[in-house]
Amino acid sequence: MADTHARHTAESVRNIALVGHASSGKTTLTEELLALAGSIPSPGAAEKGNTVSDFTEQEKRSGHSLNVSVCHLEHDGALINLLDTPGYPDFIGRTLAVMPAVETAAVVINAQHGIEFVTEQIMAAAASQKLCRLIIVNKIDAPEANAEAVLEQIRSVFGSECLPLNLPANGGQKIADCFFEPADAEPDFSSVQTAHTEITDQIVELDDELMELYLEQGESISLEQLHDPLERALRRGHLIPVCFTSAKTRAGLRQLLRVFSQLMPNPFEGNRIEIQRGQGNTTPFRTDPGDDSGHFVGHVFKLTVDPYVGRLAAFRVHQGTLRAGDQVYIGDRRKGVKIAHIYRLQGRETKEVPAAAAGDICAVAKIEGIEFNDILHTSHDEDGLVMQRRGIPEPMHALALRLTQRGQEKKLSDGLHKLVAEDPSLAIEQDAETNETIIRGMGELHLRSALERLREDIGVEIETHAPKVPYRETVTRTADGHCRHKKQTGGAGQFGEVYLKVEPLERGAGFEFLDQTVGGSIPGQFIPAVEKGVRQVLSQGAVTGNPMQDIRVIVYDGKHHPVDSKEIAFVMAGKKAFLDAVNKANPIVLEPIARIQITLPNRFVGDISGHLAGIRGRIGSNDATTDGKTRITAQVPIAELEDFQATLKSLTGGEGTFTLQLDHYASAPANVQKTLAEAYRPSQEA
Repeated sequence: MADTHARHTAESVRNIALVGHASSGKTTLTEELLALAGSIPSPGAAEKGNTVSDFTEQEKRSGHSLNVSVCHLEHDGALINLLDTPGYPDFIGRTLAVMPAVETAAVVINAQHGIEFVTEQIMAAAASQKLCRLIIVNKIDAPEANAEAVLEQIRSVFGSECLPLNLPANGGQKIADCFFEPADAEPDFSSVQTAHTEITDQIVELDDELMELYLEQGESISLEQLHDPLERALRRGHLIPVCFTSAKTRAGLRQLLRVFSQLMPNPFEGNRIEIQRGQGNTTPFRTDPGDDSGHFVGHVFKLTVDPYVGRLAAFRVHQGTLRAGDQVYIGDRRKGVKIAHIYRLQGRETKEVPAAAAGDICAVAKIEGIEFNDILHTSHDEDGLVMQRRGIPEPMHALALRLTQRGQEKKLSDGLHKLVAEDPSLAIEQDAETNETIIRGMGELHLRSALERLREDIGVEIETHAPKVPYRETVTRTADGHCRHKKQTGGAGQFGEVYLKVEPLERGAGFEFLDQTVGGSIPGQFIPAVEKGVRQVLSQGAVTGNPMQDIRVIVYDGKHHPVDSKEIAFVMAGKKAFLDAVNKANPIVLEPIARIQITLPNRFVGDISGHLAGIRGRIGSNDATTDGKTRITAQVPIAELEDFQATLKSLTGGEGTFTLQLDHYASAPANVQKTLAEAYRPSQEA
């Protein structure tokens, strides 16, 4: 294909993520759209292992997407960047991580199954990130597909703003256009005229002048007149278009390409992504995709560590143009890196291009130290810019790892760091108390996939077992703490005195450290040492050995000595003053509560409901699915779920499935707190 960079500007770029539950047909849609647009000679098939998107050996074996794949095509003068994302709940973190790269989330729904767990998660995440949303109901020709029921369900769950641009016809073998060129074809349900009127009414509601004109002109209002208010409706979530397709027969795909190129927003028309100046700073940095001559600003939304090309970083250009040969700064680093090559991605394939223009998605390779979520820029004027990691769930499924062979510790460490660099929903931690290496992920499949890569790509054999539950500690009332650390060893001594106060914060607020000392009672150079001592307790815990959270610490007074005051003295004083305050502030243990969603045949609902009640679960809802099953949503302590998978399999004969994610932390029962406190034997400081 010809070089697209020389001919495309931000106005002609469309960035779209194909998202949705597993088996909704996202990868098949991607293949057929690429082939239809002429970007590939013929479509591959997941079952044959020859698709553009699913190119890793793991994906070929499983027949499902496990990673995000970046593809592109041209249609009707538009450059369309497509992100094909995984749909398994275990890999939702990988999908959510790339959403800042696009203006549009195209949510694909299987017409056989209707709305599923990931569908709801993705719609909510897209709304919270202010992405424009498009719903694609796929597989309309499949057995047991009920497109009419699915549309009713969509409007019931996601709102009346979900309106069809087309409708299935001829039993799902064709589609009837209801927007561009309203067809005479008879749809399988509703009518073309009704659908056309509803969506036009919805668009013109946001434009008083157009509404007046519409009332005068009636159906003669043109697509050009509708364009700007339609984009406004998409930005505000006032309109969520629905398209019906069959990737298998290509029914509706040509119109879907037209929807992508003519209706979905370009970087000017979509809502701008939020970039801040500094971590925790609410001051926004407003990018300007129209400023081709301005400073380049890009965001790394995906990282792949390849043994041959090193780190391949996919980035979205939010402002300016990046050209081969430019010097780029990564985050706050003072030293720049020369960009030797810029690539356009088509799945695994890379094609070198001379530049990446505003709004586009490209990649750079072999840059040491580049990480996921880094901000790339060509001027120190943009130092300090950060992209908040929004919406990526905290990984709650965990395994403790143990090498089966000695001498492979470094190999394991390098392999784990490679996995974490690529996947923001994986986490590695070292438990100082048990000396265990813990890997945390989004679910059993997620962790199994990571362990397979350790064996196959890194060559490390490991054994696993369940780690301890990630409890937390916090305080429930305000209290003061004090410590005078004084140590004399014959020569220069140690002296530091700290007065501080602890206050509880609302759940999920994290940690705040404030310096309110006056008059130099603690010299400024020692305040970081006080915070360091406090943070040591935060990470190690005060009463049960679990990390602390949701606490504000205010240092308000202290004393120093002109000779004996040293950093170590204030580290110790800060640590002991904090422990003193915590012990007076009624410390409690918090246990992690998971939101669990179980899908199972109706006949097993009673058994599972009874089991949930027995493990301190609180059922929130029982909802019927379109395929005749029940979806139970509940909140359950993580500590009670260690054997849940085996229990569910036993109670439902293998017909039940579940997903879970961390919902919140709550106060643990008194008996749990007592057991944890008695088992904890903190080491004594010298």
